[in-house]
This record gives sequence, C-alpha cells and structure tokens, in this order.
Amino acid sequence: MKKGFSIIFVLGIVFFYLPSRGWGQEIPVSTEQQLENLTDADQGETEDDTYLQELDHFRRNPLNINSAEADELKQLRIVNDLQIANLISYRNLFGKLINIYELQAVPAWDVNTIRKLLPFITAATPLSLSEEAGRRFSDGEHSLLLRVSQVLEKADGFNKATGGTKYLGSPQRFFFRYRYTYKNLLQFGIVGDKDAGEQFLKGIQNKGFDFYSFHLFARKIGIIQSLAIGDFSVNMGQGLIQWQGLAFKKSVDVMGVKRQSAVLRPYSSAGEFYFHRGAGITIKKGRIESTAFVSFRKLGGNFVADTVNNEDFISSFLTSGYHRTASENEDRNNLSQTTIGGNILYRGNRWQVGVNGIHYNFSLPIEKRNEPYNLYAISGKQWYNFSVDYSYTYKNLHVFGEAATDKNNNKAFINGLLLSVDPRVDISFVQRTINKGYQSINGNAFTENTYPTNETGFYAGVTIRPAIGWRIDAYGDIYKFPWLKYLVDAPSSGKDYLAQVTYTPNRQVEVYTRFRNETRQSNQSDNTTVTNFLATIPRQSWRTQLMYKINPAITLRNRIELLWYDNNGVNKENGFLTFFDFIFKPMLKPVSGVLRLQYFETDGYDSRIYAYENDVLYSYSIPAFSDKGFRYYLTVNYDLSKKVSLWLRWAQTIYKNRNTVGSGLNEIQGNKRTELKLQARYIF
Repeated sequence: MKKGFSIIFVLGIVFFYLPSRGWGQEIPVSTEQQLENLTDADQGETEDDTYLQELDHFRRNPLNINSAEADELKQLRIVNDLQIANLISYRNLFGKLINIYELQAVPAWDVNTIRKLLPFITAATPLSLSEEAGRRFSDGEHSLLLRVSQVLEKADGFNKATGGTKYLGSPQRFFFRYRYTYKNLLQFGIVGDKDAGEQFLKGIQNKGFDFYSFHLFARKIGIIQSLAIGDFSVNMGQGLIQWQGLAFKKSVDVMGVKRQSAVLRPYSSAGEFYFHRGAGITIKKGRIESTAFVSFRKLGGNFVADTVNNEDFISSFLTSGYHRTASENEDRNNLSQTTIGGNILYRGNRWQVGVNGIHYNFSLPIEKRNEPYNLYAISGKQWYNFSVDYSYTYKNLHVFGEAATDKNNNKAFINGLLLSVDPRVDISFVQRTINKGYQSINGNAFTENTYPTNETGFYAGVTIRPAIGWRIDAYGDIYKFPWLKYLVDAPSSGKDYLAQVTYTPNRQVEVYTRFRNETRQSNQSDNTTVTNFLATIPRQSWRTQLMYKINPAITLRNRIELLWYDNNGVNKENGFLTFFDFIFKPMLKPVSGVLRLQYFETDGYDSRIYAYENDVLYSYSIPAFSDKGFRYYLTVNYDLSKKVSLWLRWAQTIYKNRNTVGSGLNEIQGNKRTELKLQARYIF
C-alpha cells in the first residue's frame, strides 16, 4: 500500500504545481461534494434527477431575474433565502435590473454566487401572463430521451447454468422520457424504466417497462400558482413532516442549510417511491397561498402473514423499486397508500408563516420487527403529522424553523439562522430537538439521521472571504441520539467538523483542500461478549483537488484523498484515492468528452471513499471505492445536429488480488466490472 501511495502522491504533486491559466466546471464543486456526502450518508445513489433536468432547462431557457419569484429562484439551489429576500426587496426599491452584473449591488450577493448563476439567468423585460398564455402549448419544446446501460460481465443472477434464485429478466437497463416544456410555466411527459434483471414485455412486466410515470404540471394560471396532475412531489416546511425532493445536508455550502422549495413540484424521474400520484393545486390570493393534494398509490412492502393472530401486516416498505426475482415480484404492489394533505401560507413583506398537515391511510397495518430500536416505529393503518413553519428576514439576518407533531403527539423542532455579518463573512446556525418517538413517513430534515427522529443537535457554519480569490468554509456539528438505533444498542452521540480552504486566483484555476473529522458511537463489530457495547470511532479524511483550464477547450482536474478510520483503535483502516481527469469541451464544436484515470486502495469497506463521476446528460455516478484497484471511464457526447445528441459512457473497475466482484446475485467471477451506457436525445 505504501508503494501505491508514493507513486500516486508524486503524480499528484506534479499536477498540483502546474502553472495556472484556466478552469471550467459543469456544476458547482460544492454541489458535487453535497451529492457525495448524500450518497455516503444513504449508502446509495438517488435516482431523482430533477435537479439536473432543471439546470439543463435553465441553461437553455434562462430564468428572467427581473420577474422570477422566490420559488423559481429556489429551483436553482445556488442562492439562499437571505439572498432571495434581498433581491426581491432590491427590485421593489429600484425597479428592474439593467443587466445581471447589477446583482453585485444586492446585499449578501457575492461574486462567486453571481458567477455560478450566470449560465442560468438573464435580465430582460418580462412578458405579461396574457401574452404567455397563448404560447404555452405551441411555443414549447418537445424532447425524447432514450438510455440503455449494462454491466458487461455476467453476474451470478444471470447465470442459468447454476442453481438457486435467478433474475427473471435481461441484464440491460432501459429508460425513456418524453417531455414537453414551455419556460417554467408548463410541462408534461411520461417516463418508462426497466432495471437490470427485470422482465420486459413478458411475465409480470408484459406491458413493457416495469415502471411508468406520467405528469402534467402548470404554473401561474390566474390565481392558480401550481397545478399538478399525475406524479408530483410534495415538500413542506423544513422537512420534519414531508420532503420528497432532493435535499442536501452538511457540506461546505454552510449557507445552504435551509430547505427551499415550492410545495408542489413535477416528478419525472426513475425512482419508484418518493413521490405522490394523484392531483394537487396551489392557489394564491393576496398574501395567502393555499395548497391541497390527494394521492393514491400502490407500494411494495415486506408482507408477513401472522397465522397466530390471523392478521397480515407489512414489516417495512420496499423503496428500491426492484422487481427482478420471484420473491421481489410477490411483494410488488401489495400495499395501497392513500394520502391527503396541504398547507396554508401567509406571506408578509419580509416574513411568512405556514401550517402544514398530511394524513396517510394504508390497506394493511404497518408493524416493524420486534426489536428494541423499533420501539417507537410507525405502526397501524393510519399515520398523520402536523406542523407550523416560519421565516423572517431583517436586513442581513434570516431566521427560519418548523415545529411538528405526529399521530402519537411526539414533538420535533428545528430552528436556524442565516447571517451576513460582513460582505466577506456569512454565518449559519441550526438547532434541532426531535423526540425519540417522533416519526414521519416522508420526512427529510437537516439532521444527522437519514430521517428526522431521535436526535438533538447544534450546527454552526461560517464562510470567510478574506481576500480576492480566497474562501474559507468551516462547520461544526454536535449531536445526540436519546434512544437506540440500528446497530447502536444504547443512546449515543457524535460530532462532525470540517474546514475547507479554496483558492481561485482567476477564472481558469481553482484549488481546494479540506479536512473533515467525524466521531460517532456504534456497536463494536465482531463482539463476542454476551452484551454488546458502544465503541467511539473517529473517521478523518483529507482531500486536495486542483482544476486547471489549459485553454477554452481543455481542462485538467486532479484529486488526492486520504482517509483514516478508527486510526488508533481496534477497527483501524486506512484509505487512499486519487484521480486525474482530462475534460475536452471545445466551444461551437459537436464533440466533447471526459476521461478519468483513478487509483484507490483501502483496508476495507469502513474506509471506503466516494468520488463524483461525470456521466451522460441528466445522470451522474458516485461509486463507493474499497479494496485495491484501478478505475477509468470515458464519457463522450456528440451532437449530430441542434436537435439530435448522442452520449456514450464506458467505465471499468479492475481490482487487484480478487477473484470475484460484488456479492449475492450480483457476484461476478473475475476481478473486473465493466459498465456501458448509451443515450440519445431528440429535441423537436
């Protein structure tokens, strides 16, 4: 392992000290880090590509900064509520912006934020709604996207020569999406998705794709702010009772701690769980905005037949959407879920308060496994939550929060503050107190836990811009879990600290280095005593990344990352990863591409390292790397015309000293795993 460290470290130093001339990036580096952190926390990638769809939409149809409302600006996920409130106040006071560079005069807006926004906004004279109305169905854009991907090596689940459970379908994954959009006012479309191993046009999937999704979503029709028919997501408050959209947690973006979204959002992704199916409407009259929605869905769950009490129940929801084997198909659509809910929001000049509620009804009772950590889990055929959320902006201070309760009268509170104390200094705080018994089915708040339950904590973050080109981001988070958790057999606690320094001397170069230290308690692995005990396990990581733009067409990128897991304890593991990217994207040329060469070496899964990878349009990959090996990938985009674009992605991981890759039905004989992905998009 030391030899690998030495070779790659020398290569990294060579690239680190290359002369500086240029840099370019498709999405902000902070967003890449947020996606990596989210994947690490959930130990799996999200299939919600709504954010990437929106970025591409605004890139081709820039948002008019002179007419954009708060909910539209929130879609960009680049500006926070303090900046949005100050922009609206600035427009009310001084009128329309002459050009986008006037944003530098808006309080709490910095050059870095404006630079991130430039590809997605414009400053123009807005059209009236009456002028827009006649164009919604005629001047929009139709798009058709087709994608096929496959792991080329044969996994055990596809090997019919051996016995045991096998996948019923083919190893290809198919995805298609048709969508019509007119600016940010109207969109509708249909999605079809078949996962690898699922059948297609036969068996239980005799109607083609395993999953279909349809949506129609309109905005600004008189007093109707939003109208959703078909599939849609619902986001309320700060996520204590309901948040189905993509939501980030701790990252170097310390001012991005607040949940920001309209209540209703269109859904057109491949994920099969985190959305509603039915209808929703938001009506605005004066300062009052009201939303109501109803949904009826079929879900999959682990079905248990209780022969003693003669009562059937569901022990857990199945969120993966996989229907590849006979047993997975048996649990498909065996649970009906009816949901009704809504909110009433009152907006003042610089403040707002909302009341939120949601009620679920299931066709079968929910009853989790009889384990101590499930003592307070959701149970029964009904569940409901209510909450009140608020926000208030005063000059350069923005406070927000939510107070929630559940069916069993358990409470949850989250409160935060965003403060711009100086043009060069921003501060954020988040405090949460969530009862050990509090539960919500689709909650997703700014917490250490995946779901908002069983947690108290305090977070503080700061961003400092001490000089032109320099930026320092840091946060600290201290938290406790009053009750047991999965694989944690006692009340526990933890802390998380991060500091990052970013240097951007010009528009061509960006270098950042960061250190993160996490400490949390969990059961001691491989314990042989009668009663398990908690071990305090620290996890530190250090990363340095350089992006250097040689010329307008070529960008180089290099990352070095080290990880220490329980460095002085009995669970000690170390990890190392480095990669080099060659990004080719010439202006006004039909061809672009990304090539990555990577080496990784870790002592085990606990020292795994995640790395964001460029992918085909509307997609990304964030694999977890453990053990020892090499990885490379090539993504190529070719535009046949303004209407037709093609993508190809080839990725391969080669492990050292291994005879198999993966486990269970996904186990591959050999030391390689190769992924091929093809995509085409037609715009008309």
